[in-house]
Amino acid sequence: MSAPTGPPRARWRHLGVGLVGLVAACAAQNGLPFLTVALRAEGLTLPQVGLLVSAPTAGLVLTLLAWGALADRYGERLVLSCGLAVAAAALTGAALADAALPTGLWLLLAGAGSASVHAASGRLVLGWFPPEQRGLAMGIRQAGQPMGVGLAALLLPRLSTGGPGGAFAFLAAGCAVAAVLVALLVRDPARPPRADGAPRPASPYRSPVLWRVHAASTLLVVPQFAVAGLAFDWLVHEAGWAAAAAGTLLAVTQVGGVAARLGAGVWSDRVGSRLGPLRRVAGAVGAVVGLLALVAVLTPDVLGPAVAAAAVALAAIATVSPNGVAFTSVAEQAGSAWAGRALGAHNTVQNLAAALTVPVAALLADGGPGYPAAFALGAVAALLAVGVVPGRAAEVPPPAAQPVAAAPR
Repeated sequence: MSAPTGPPRARWRHLGVGLVGLVAACAAQNGLPFLTVALRAEGLTLPQVGLLVSAPTAGLVLTLLAWGALADRYGERLVLSCGLAVAAAALTGAALADAALPTGLWLLLAGAGSASVHAASGRLVLGWFPPEQRGLAMGIRQAGQPMGVGLAALLLPRLSTGGPGGAFAFLAAGCAVAAVLVALLVRDPARPPRADGAPRPASPYRSPVLWRVHAASTLLVVPQFAVAGLAFDWLVHEAGWAAAAAGTLLAVTQVGGVAARLGAGVWSDRVGSRLGPLRRVAGAVGAVVGLLALVAVLTPDVLGPAVAAAAVALAAIATVSPNGVAFTSVAEQAGSAWAGRALGAHNTVQNLAAALTVPVAALLADGGPGYPAAFALGAVAALLAVGVVPGRAAEVPPPAAQPVAAAPR
């Protein structure tokens, strides 16, 4: 199988549209913690808000494997446009809902629709980019997550001053625009031809490599969502920050998150390994989130708001950095015939961990142990991930030799 042969401009166009889709999807899926102040003003407790915030993630968990299978069979363009349209309609329903239960159900459906982006846009990168550019391209694509969270951090607190409805309407508009762009600009990469009578590609899950990458990435979700789910509330209620200022701070940190994902992707391209960088980044995440837990113990009695902000910013940047490298490893190990399902499985276990992490961390923060315990939970999970990441010898075939479908001109 040859490397992609399409013009570079077409590759970057597809990556750009996929990035827009991921920004819109991640703003809806991961941006709801910035509505905690508005939702608590509606009379909800912090654990109740945690459940509501996790509703889109639960929708992802229920549908990611199905979206991945559909992408493998019918292509990326159909899956992306339909899924984003469903998310836009569901978020419109959430904007119009007037009670917590229907809002939660609409958010569940929004997560189910937007899950399509995670399975299908990764396939676009695998199909349109050659192996030596894939780490960078996947890093750019995965930068959509911190970009979406940053956009949500900057705008959602301001749009929700009169209630969360305006914020949900904004998220709906973003998904609708992304769906239109996909329908107009995306074309599926060519699938590799299979000779008549040739056996179907064997399942990559016969090897333990994918299982271990899934497991390590699942553990790394715990610090990411412990920080993403509670940092805003901690800054407002414990460190003395105003809601708008805390949102702006966390929006700015997402720029660092984008840079961290790009840097990890380029690093993995240059060293010819996905797993080595993933292991080292996991260790750094454990150290940084452990530092945040210590700062949470000492704030506000000993340390001031500035130190609290620095610790949150560092943790917010570090915890999003491993995702792009892990996704690239999964796509390459699975190959074009299995990439959609493998990425769907990868996102399923990640988002299951995310759906559980936010409510559990909220219970720890709201109870006796407090915010330090919630952050410490994330640090421990990251350190466990270091030992779960497979060794570099497990990268078979190596990234530079991984075959990919030829892209159409």
